Amino acid sequence: MLIKIGFDISLNIDVETTVLYCLRVHPSRHNDLCYGESFRIEHGGNNNEEYWDTFGNWCGRLRCRAGVLRFVNQAVVRDSGLIDPRPVQAHQHDVWELPQEILRFLLPSRYCETDSELLAFAWANFNTTPLGIPRVEAICDFVNSHIKFDYMQARANRTALEAYRERIGVCRDFTHLAVTLCRCMNIPARYVTGYLGDIGVPAVPDPMDFSAWMEVYLGGEWHTFDPRHNTRRIGRVVIARGRDASDVAITTVFGNHQLVNFSVFTEEVFDVNA
Repeated sequence: MLIKIGFDISLNIDVETTVLYCLRVHPSRHNDLCYGESFRIEHGGNNNEEYWDTFGNWCGRLRCRAGVLRFVNQAVVRDSGLIDPRPVQAHQHDVWELPQEILRFLLPSRYCETDSELLAFAWANFNTTPLGIPRVEAICDFVNSHIKFDYMQARANRTALEAYRERIGVCRDFTHLAVTLCRCMNIPARYVTGYLGDIGVPAVPDPMDFSAWMEVYLGGEWHTFDPRHNTRRIGRVVIARGRDASDVAITTVFGNHQLVNFSVFTEEVFDVNA
């Protein structure tokens, strides 16, 4: 299967400042790119550098003049066309067994407050479920039914606890709550952002956007779960992984700015040159 992905994002920058961005396809999918990414920055200023962050994401730092800053990208990705794999069984590790580099995905983070009332709620509601995959599925089932999806109610600073209380949000809110509840139950969980088109499912009328889901560490491997859709899907293309959305923000502007344009596309094509 071939999937065409890309975006066109513009920001109006008030003053000269520095901008961080996390917009490139994750290195784990680089071998699947048919001819690389046609990533470019318009009106970017004089200095731009790209680097690996501490989570293994390919990021950039830009010194930008005041004015409109535009990020554009397009690529074609080869994909297996298979739905997300789901093991029937996967060992849930005791915290003592976990590799040291995994431990940070058990701790509280900016949007995932495991040190809140969610800790008691998680143990009261999920402690009797079987360990491992069934427990994660029970958490995803709860989050999917507890939160109502509503683009008009999106808020960039909503935390997992606030999503739990308000019972409304977008894919990042579903993911933050599920990540938090997994961590509360001593299951390492990390936030993932990337492309997810309507491949193999009925198309929705909403404009395309980046999507968020989570990965949990069980049986010595990371496994994909999607509390927003709560079903296995086709064609995920990862951009970045981190503790929560704060680690994988598509742009971080150190100054006043306004979003001018935001369009994302991800769709199946049948020609590498489409």
